[in-house]
Amino acid sequence: MNLLELEPDVASHYVLLSNIYSSAGLWDKAMDVRRKMKERGVRKEPGCSWIEFADEVHKFIAGESSHTQSQELHRFLETLSDRMRKEGYVPDTSCVLHNVNEEEKEALLCGHSEKLAIAFGILNTPPGMTIRVAKNLRVCNDCHTATKFISKIEEREIILRDVRRFHHFRDGKCSCGDYW
Repeated sequence: MNLLELEPDVASHYVLLSNIYSSAGLWDKAMDVRRKMKERGVRKEPGCSWIEFADEVHKFIAGESSHTQSQELHRFLETLSDRMRKEGYVPDTSCVLHNVNEEEKEALLCGHSEKLAIAFGILNTPPGMTIRVAKNLRVCNDCHTATKFISKIEEREIILRDVRRFHHFRDGKCSCGDYW
């Protein structure tokens, strides 16, 4: 708790502590940290991804459904998820640090901003065209794995720029060698 006392306005400190508690299954402590964060008016930056299409930037925020094609994107991702599972994909719910059941965790993963942006790219560009997505945070393990499967299934090159590096997905592999 010393970090919270030293720098009480830094959201990442609260998020880290909350995630540690959540990972350990200490849900009440995680909720207390989130409550303190809210009481102090500290806000976490939401996951956000964007893709340029037809001279327009399309922005996607994790868990939101405000985009005009939102319903279509979610339906597409459900279908794509089934195809991915047939190829061996297993959702990594370990990065969903919410006290919900596995099915709900998997649904939350489908709402990650980079998946929405990639789905938008697939649905709105010609087959075979490279998809370029930028993201404001580090890509999670599940989205990284899922994007490898998507690149293979959809036969697309996907370039995903997260806060740390460029990931170049092609034929089910990533240029980072799964080290990021």
